[in-house]
Amino acid sequence: MNQENYVYELGVIGAGTMGAALVRGFVDQAVLAAEDIIVSDIDPSRLRSLADDLGVAATADNAQVVTKSKTVLLAIKPQVADTVLPQLREVMAEGQLVISIMAGLPINRLRELLGERPALVRVMPNIAVTVRASASAYAVDEKVTDAQAGRVQKLFEAVGTALPVEERLMDAVTGLSGSGPAFVATLIEALADGGVAAGLPRKTAIKLAAQTAMGAARLCQEMDSPALLKDAVASPGGTTIAGLRVLEAKGFRSAAIEAVLAAVRRSEELGKRG
Repeated sequence: MNQENYVYELGVIGAGTMGAALVRGFVDQAVLAAEDIIVSDIDPSRLRSLADDLGVAATADNAQVVTKSKTVLLAIKPQVADTVLPQLREVMAEGQLVISIMAGLPINRLRELLGERPALVRVMPNIAVTVRASASAYAVDEKVTDAQAGRVQKLFEAVGTALPVEERLMDAVTGLSGSGPAFVATLIEALADGGVAAGLPRKTAIKLAAQTAMGAARLCQEMDSPALLKDAVASPGGTTIAGLRVLEAKGFRSAAIEAVLAAVRRSEELGKRG
């Protein structure tokens, strides 16, 4: 293949945890071939790892990624956006699809940094992208075509669930599915602690709690409401309803709601600061 004239389907700027996980997911799920991806990063070891493991093209030149790719995925830290993105303005093509997974950077700010040429999409995936189980939401600007939106949908469905939302709801997405894995992990840890308190070995309790959470999540995806699963498990006068009474008394439901809202407020604060 003549790489000098080759146009890649996807160029990825940033090969950190999320960027690398997305590249691996796209290739593993066969939504893109490795030879159709080019990646850049300031860390040569990250690039070498992806290139050696998958066979993607690698470069230290961000501008090269833009000029040689149909679609560009921005997977850099939002703190460096003001430095990195203006350097790409002049090499952007008219209508080129640019997907940003940078938390806290709204589309209007991306537009200021990248100029008027690209079609912009903002995506909020979560850490579960590393196991192909991300809950992702995306918002598009007015320059994005239906075909481009479909491309975004296809890419992120390959690594989990992808849902379109209005951009004004992206802070809500951040608070729910962005921060949510930490909340669920805390619940799993607490359930395991309960098992240990009842006499189970720690490793056994953790495995049972994690599998219980995963199974419950799958069942909830197949039901119209999580309440249906709760009601199916909670038989009259049984063990489950006894436990649920304690959760209600201790404010479990309210605490979960307030945790999400606190994360949403913090996301809003960080966005304004940026």
